[in-house]
Amino acid sequence: MHQIVLIPGDGIGPSISEVAVKVLEATGVKIEWIPVEAGMAAIDKYKDPLPQNVLDAIGATRVALKGPLTTPVGSGFRSVNVALRKEFDLYANVRPARSFEGVQSRFSNVDLVVVRENTEEFYAGIEHYIDPQRSAAETIGVVTRSGSDRIIRYAYEYARSHGRKKVTTVHKANILKYTGGLFLEVARKVGQEYADIVTDDKIIDNMAMQMVTNPTQFDVIVTTNLFGDILSDLASGLVGGLGLAPGGNIGYNAAIFEAVHGSAPDIAGKNLANPTAIILAGAMMLRHLQEDDAAARIERAVATVIKEGKAVTADLRPVKPVGTIEMGQAIIERL
Repeated sequence: MHQIVLIPGDGIGPSISEVAVKVLEATGVKIEWIPVEAGMAAIDKYKDPLPQNVLDAIGATRVALKGPLTTPVGSGFRSVNVALRKEFDLYANVRPARSFEGVQSRFSNVDLVVVRENTEEFYAGIEHYIDPQRSAAETIGVVTRSGSDRIIRYAYEYARSHGRKKVTTVHKANILKYTGGLFLEVARKVGQEYADIVTDDKIIDNMAMQMVTNPTQFDVIVTTNLFGDILSDLASGLVGGLGLAPGGNIGYNAAIFEAVHGSAPDIAGKNLANPTAIILAGAMMLRHLQEDDAAARIERAVATVIKEGKAVTADLRPVKPVGTIEMGQAIIERL
């Protein structure tokens, strides 16, 4: 029996999370769900988007499945996603992007993984106004040798354990000679320890161009926080959008798996949202829990439903689409 914290999320979060729970339970894996509230629902109830009971629950179970959360723009409330990463030191953000037969996109054979450093650099929250008039602001991006080493080593270990052949480090060391230079220096040193993995590196601007012209040349991509945030969304766009994009935030003592798209409040409660991302995030979570067979069954079922194209949501089939619930049921039937 696995104890798993469930954070349904905001907007479309509760509806797609409910479908994901049903799919995961249909595999036969024994799960005890511990539902908790975070985000806008928690603000309304607790005056805090990340109440202590959420942190306590994740600390106890060490694993969570999370729907999309809304962070109010320009308010004093902290980002729940960033706060969770910092609280549990979830230093590795893992974002697979794989083409699905039946999805119209520019490329048909993409299969890559972006591994993003998740706790340092410009998302560490070290920023302030530099004058009383607030006419200028400063953000400090700190890159450490230890932080670089562990994320790069994670990428190589991921490549090795998942049968992948190549790791590409993405940086801006030509301009950011200290922070980018440190990251690249560590990457080259670590890469020498993995003779079975092909090692290369790309400058970020060239990497963006290469990804949209020939993404099949890449396998595992490892990079810093800001660049990883951008490139992982770009990778999702190559395979059909964020509706198909799962993600995992992984540390030494906890892991949180999520749909990386937004909460889409405009379609909340309308049975319109694509549940694929959070279902695939659930499959990633099962692999983390060493339930590999169940995870593979989910991935095959999702791929089959998308390929058939008869029971998919409007973003995948504008003509005669089905709803969130119906797509989830079709995936369960394929299990």
